Amino acid sequence: MTPLIEVRGLTMRYPIQGGFMDGVLPGRRRTLTALDGVDLDIAPGEIFSLVGESGSGKTTLGRALLRLVEPTSGEVRFRGEDVLSMGPARLRAARRDLQMVFQDPWSSLNPRLTVGQILGEVLHVHDIARGAAAKARVRELLDLVGLPPEAADRYPRHFSGGQRQRIGIARALAVDPEIIVADEPVSAVDVSVQAQIMNLLLDLRERLGLTLLMIAHDLSVVRYVSDRVAVMYLGRIVENAPAAEIFANPRHPYTRGLMAAAPRTRPNARRDSAAIIGEPPSPLSPPPGCAFNPRCGFADNGCRERPPPLEDLGGTHQVRCFKHASVGDPALASS
Repeated sequence: MTPLIEVRGLTMRYPIQGGFMDGVLPGRRRTLTALDGVDLDIAPGEIFSLVGESGSGKTTLGRALLRLVEPTSGEVRFRGEDVLSMGPARLRAARRDLQMVFQDPWSSLNPRLTVGQILGEVLHVHDIARGAAAKARVRELLDLVGLPPEAADRYPRHFSGGQRQRIGIARALAVDPEIIVADEPVSAVDVSVQAQIMNLLLDLRERLGLTLLMIAHDLSVVRYVSDRVAVMYLGRIVENAPAAEIFANPRHPYTRGLMAAAPRTRPNARRDSAAIIGEPPSPLSPPPGCAFNPRCGFADNGCRERPPPLEDLGGTHQVRCFKHASVGDPALASS
């Protein structure tokens, strides 16, 4: 199957002005690498999940795919066309197919506009509908996300976090996109409504034929909804595999550690002992060799001397680890 999205060598670097708080002489410039040569493919209609700790580069990658930030180098191809080389007019048209649901439902909606105005603005900007047709489309969008028609006349402050996230989803759906990047869509809402939002996204995927890129730090959120999972660490993808395979037999110690930290659905199940130790290193001064080696129980001198390549294990399972054979013991996999 031809991928809907193809990412090759995507890199994002930010120049940082040094200071005493960073342990650097004032005025000295350093470079923060948020994305370091990311490669991935997303197939039409699949739910592709990106997971990793805060600061791993997940949100930056999601924004770069939609060109909400300008990458330093690399390619992002949507249906074979490079998004990063599009001119303003072509990019604006492409964004009807590429939409995002933002993490924070409190700051992502304009508090001065009613919900009807928020959704109607999207229809107006993309020249989709005006007047009575726009009002009808707003009602249709609200119904799609489970909100009543009268919600159009109210302001975002009148809604709960879960309801605001539904409004954010409705806004993304307004232009009838092909792919939605959902950036931590349930992390800022109450646990009691997280399942409702996830079920809504799954239902919309089936009804509308959407492709979803799900960004999350909690593996328990993506375990039962994903077709494919990619694990990010310090700007790189360290493991990428079909969801069932990566949860049954993770081959990177970082993936195993994330699974060991995830809440268990079966309280009596045996827990993997490979917990992650320490804190992630600063992206301003990553360690030599494998970036995960200071926190890894499998690391040896070779891991500290050179970075591992992204190795193809067969069956579309890729891992960036010299020790993947030792890590991949099914008896040690997360339960």
